[in-house]
Amino acid sequence: MSGGDTGRQPKYQRIAARLRAAIEAGEYGPGERLPGENDLMAEHGVARMTARQALGVLQAEGIVEARKGAGVFVRDFRPIRRRGLERLAHAQWGEGRSIWATDAGDRELVVDSVEVGEEDAPAAIAGVLGLGDEEARVCVRRRRYVLDGKPVLLAASFLAADLVSGTAVARPDTGPGGIYARLEELGRKPVHFREEVRSRMPSGDEAERLALPTGVPVMLIARTAFDAAGVAVEVNNMVLDSSAYVLEFDFDA
Repeated sequence: MSGGDTGRQPKYQRIAARLRAAIEAGEYGPGERLPGENDLMAEHGVARMTARQALGVLQAEGIVEARKGAGVFVRDFRPIRRRGLERLAHAQWGEGRSIWATDAGDRELVVDSVEVGEEDAPAAIAGVLGLGDEEARVCVRRRRYVLDGKPVLLAASFLAADLVSGTAVARPDTGPGGIYARLEELGRKPVHFREEVRSRMPSGDEAERLALPTGVPVMLIARTAFDAAGVAVEVNNMVLDSSAYVLEFDFDA
């Protein structure tokens, strides 16, 4: 390391910071290979473990990805700008468009896994939906969303089985406008939404299904949709790759 760098950070963090700054400055573009462990050892005069830890920091942040036998590369993936208000507007799904189209724009979005079925309502879900009965049933729709070939989101929607059983909501393909357009046809149009956002490390299954590098956290978004009477008609629990998303909220003062 240069004599002018006297920071108290461990050497591997200082190396990671330099590489991060170089990526942000455009010295290493999307898809380009970073210096390898041997290069970093020679340039900075550090042990292999220190060089490996520095690259590991960037992998954990989701900035780079390791390719077996090839090296470490800058991730070639544009973050998704999730426009929290615009995507849920009635003008979107009420006109037969998918709310997810707002996120994807002109990029290729694929739902590569859809599982639909009835289950006993978890206590927390039953409470939000106001089902009350210990034997209440819910229709559950589980999906995985893949953008530009990369898994980015897992979603599980819960709706009262008594409301949607036998309707398009209980089929894999709900039709134009999705769940909310079908609820409108049932006279239970969502008019208000509440979303809660938090973050944690992924479970093993979540990390596998989202193909997450080690150390990358997930964002959890729990959305509840309410009808005109203020009754919850859907709970949607989403798990997002935090390195793939920017959450945007645009509203007047």
